[in-house]
Amino acid sequence: MAKTRVAVIFGGMSNEHDISLISAANVISKLNPDKYEVIPIGITRKGRWFFYPGDYASIKEDRWESDPDCTPAAILPDTLYKGIAKISDGRMNIVKVDVVLPVLHGKYGEDGTIQGLLDMSGIPYVGCGCFASAACMDKAYTHCILEPNGINMAKYRVINQSDLGKLDSVCESIVNDLEFPVFVKPACSGSSVGVNKAECFEDLKNAVKLAFTHDKKVIAEEYIKGRELECAVFGTDNPFASEVGEIASCNDFYDYDAKYILGTSGLTIPADIPAEASREIRDTAVKAFKTLGCFGLARVDFFLRDDGRVYLNEINTMPGFTSISMYPKLMEKLGIPCNELLDRLIKLAMER
Repeated sequence: MAKTRVAVIFGGMSNEHDISLISAANVISKLNPDKYEVIPIGITRKGRWFFYPGDYASIKEDRWESDPDCTPAAILPDTLYKGIAKISDGRMNIVKVDVVLPVLHGKYGEDGTIQGLLDMSGIPYVGCGCFASAACMDKAYTHCILEPNGINMAKYRVINQSDLGKLDSVCESIVNDLEFPVFVKPACSGSSVGVNKAECFEDLKNAVKLAFTHDKKVIAEEYIKGRELECAVFGTDNPFASEVGEIASCNDFYDYDAKYILGTSGLTIPADIPAEASREIRDTAVKAFKTLGCFGLARVDFFLRDDGRVYLNEINTMPGFTSISMYPKLMEKLGIPCNELLDRLIKLAMER
């Protein structure tokens, strides 16, 4: 029986490049070699695409680019080919693929851009489509879509680049609306990159300026004091949610260092929360997934306040797949180990 050819795309131009490498190396190690032929495609930080034939361990260690056998490559948008074009000595060789697994986090990977390219190419791919990816990536639009549909989220304000010339007055207005402390985030960034908690006016101004180094749009959100909880959702028209997991961050909040660098944040599955709160979180995760038109997988993040009120924080359409990432751990707790999870995701993609 012929193996399924899976193009695993990793790296990318986002500030989550390093996490993509770790996720991709873990994913490749979990793909059954008896069932799949892996076609690794790496994207450099500058946006160069390469077919990478080397040792998968070098992906995680960020040494793959230096492999002398790397070959320039690209996905062709022409539906005739449905594959990867490898370019060598001025000649193009088409490698047919059955499905693409874009293990890319953040911009140019989780925001609808590569999904649009894959839609044009006609190649099946794992994960959400173009619209859902874009809407979940842009936190302002996530608010715009979910709040009118009855999903509770923190109060927020959008800050545009044109506001930088009047930053003092904009920040004063934010403080009047939200009060301190305030969380400031790039609108389109993940892994808590560029996110800061502002405790005073100068903190707020500095946090806004920093967030603009990561994106062209920034949001400020009210601080929700509560437990940080996450839920994995899987499926299509009738998705299901995992148990709720809880994060005990080793930092003031679950920032990039707490997620990936320090390695001392705690994960509890299932979270020790009231059954009613767990039901509400799981139901809300599924509702948000369906409202935004998600497909395949998403990790939905929440806050649970002491008074029992639940707030949806954000949705990640290509959550981390590292060995310590919450999405695969939540699915494993349901009895779906990572290798089986990938089988199911690939099957869904090919059926679509």
